[in-house]
Amino acid sequence: MKKIMRTMLFIAMLIAMNSCSADTAEASENGAVTTEALVVNYTYNDTELETMRLINEYRVSIGLNALQRINHISYKCEEHNKYMIANVVVNHNDFTARSANITAVLGAIKVGENVAYNYKTPEAALKAWLESPGHKANIEGDYTHFGLAVTTDAAGKKYYTNIFAKI
Repeated sequence: MKKIMRTMLFIAMLIAMNSCSADTAEASENGAVTTEALVVNYTYNDTELETMRLINEYRVSIGLNALQRINHISYKCEEHNKYMIANVVVNHNDFTARSANITAVLGAIKVGENVAYNYKTPEAALKAWLESPGHKANIEGDYTHFGLAVTTDAAGKKYYTNIFAKI
C-alpha cells in the first residue's frame, strides 16, 4: 500500500508541475560571495546544441539579439539536471545559489531559468516553453548569454535546464 501511495504521489507531483517551470532573479550590489572557480570546459550533446540554436533562431526572428553560449552556465545547468534526476523532481531548488554563482563568477546582473522534463525533441521543449508566459518571458528577456544542459535519466527521460544571464 505504501508503495502505491508513493507512486501516486510521484505521478501527482509530475502532473502538478506541468513538466516545466520558469524563474528569474536580479543581482543585488551585496550579492553572495562564492569561491567556486569558473568552469571553462563543457562538452555539448547534439540535443543541447540544437535547443540552443532554436532558441537563438527564435530570438533573432523577433528582432532580439542572439545569446552567446557560456560553458560555466551550461555546467550549472547540468548540475541542476543531475540534482533533479537524483531526487526525482522537476523544480528550481537552489536557483538562488545558481544565480548567485553566475553573478559572482561571471558578473551577471540578471539571471533567469527555465526547466522542462520529458520532451523528446528540442522543438517540443521550445514549443512548450513558448506556450508558457513565464518561460517565454525568459526566452525573450533582456539577456546577453545563456547555457543549457539536457540530461537523460536511466529510464530515457530528458531533463532540460536553461539559464539566461545578462552580463
